[in-house]
Amino acid sequence: MQSAERSPGMRGSRADQADQRRAELLDAARRVVLERGISSTRVADIAKATNVSGGLIHYHFATKDELITAMLRSTIDGEVVRLGEIVRGTGPAVERLDRVLRYYIPRTRADQSWILWIDAFAAGLREAVLQEIMLELESAWIGAVHQVIEAGVESGEFTCDDPLGAAERLDGMLDGLIIRYTLHPSVLSRKRVLEHARIAAAREVGLPRSAFPA
Repeated sequence: MQSAERSPGMRGSRADQADQRRAELLDAARRVVLERGISSTRVADIAKATNVSGGLIHYHFATKDELITAMLRSTIDGEVVRLGEIVRGTGPAVERLDRVLRYYIPRTRADQSWILWIDAFAAGLREAVLQEIMLELESAWIGAVHQVIEAGVESGEFTCDDPLGAAERLDGMLDGLIIRYTLHPSVLSRKRVLEHARIAAAREVGLPRSAFPA
């Protein structure tokens, strides 16, 4: 008969194994989606990528939508954590705002997160669950910019009558520029996107362009 002392550990071990398997499936789903796109990805493709059966995937995720949703949310969680660190970071408000802008803009056009988000934006036109996730991501980004601008206004560093509106305008502008940068790198460089962002941010918070890094 199994002893009582062993039961909790065994349950914990099973839970750890299940969590590890879920993480592996989420990682595989991300790789497959980046290669095939959200709309074209099938459970069978993810099963093949992990060398497991479709049945095992459905044991952890009832549907493809549930798996894709979990994968996108895990990606969002990491970005939200990093944004929070930037917002709560040290230094003048203008430095923190610049760090948010630099974090927002992908380092290269091959940045996997942005390729994923652009695909999710497009698929979200027809899939309500993706609309909800993308709204959550947009709200996180706008919220981060809003908090930094509001903090700068409160400290007297910025002059801005509508911090939330400023954040929404900067977010919308950057979305458009980054999509163009990702699709047409020969037309728009990261350096130029960042310069546009700094000029726009300076205007929104009542500072000269020179207040931001060169």
